[in-house]
Amino acid sequence: MKLVLLGPPGAGKGTQAKMLMEKFAIPQISTGDMLRAAVKDGTPMGRKAKEYMDAGGLVPDEVVVGIVRDRLLEADCASGFILDGFPRTVAQADALQVSFQEMGKELDRVISLEVDTDALVERLTGRRTCSECGRGYHVTFDPSLQPGTCDACGGALIQRDDDKEETIRKRLQVYTEQTAPLISYYQDADVLMKVDGMLPITQVQEKMLSLLQAS
Repeated sequence: MKLVLLGPPGAGKGTQAKMLMEKFAIPQISTGDMLRAAVKDGTPMGRKAKEYMDAGGLVPDEVVVGIVRDRLLEADCASGFILDGFPRTVAQADALQVSFQEMGKELDRVISLEVDTDALVERLTGRRTCSECGRGYHVTFDPSLQPGTCDACGGALIQRDDDKEETIRKRLQVYTEQTAPLISYYQDADVLMKVDGMLPITQVQEKMLSLLQAS
């Protein structure tokens, strides 16, 4: 099973990817993790990426896709994989498709977790983290017994900068601008499946599995 998992920040891609990993016994592949590993291992693509990162620039698509290609050629990807949050643009999708053709692979499905922006903002802005032990809470869905205080260690609960509304809306805007063309791209390729990402986690899982098994 060769999958791409799309969804904005906070849509639950990580949670759903872990479920799919266990169900199909395939690895979850994150470009961020791959970049760090390639740089650490000093691979040819990793060295190229490090040059751009050290200079404070963005790693170009051809380098990112090259790192993805190297990762997909590893033995644990022989039975399939889940690309988590990649590609992000049509240009990356085109380059990825070329790599697939060269490797003799074919993408099976692209799952897009669909969300309501305002509801997602509420979900994300309500998150709180203990400043001492790191335990997570939510002011509405999973509050601490005493507001502002961690149940586990008594530490102060804080809202991380990337959970503030302005930051979240900016990230969602970027995602929408980059991803809207990808939805059409994969619809045209007849591999896109849309799932309501606002459903409870178990219902999202059930819907994804139902669609995958029916395809």
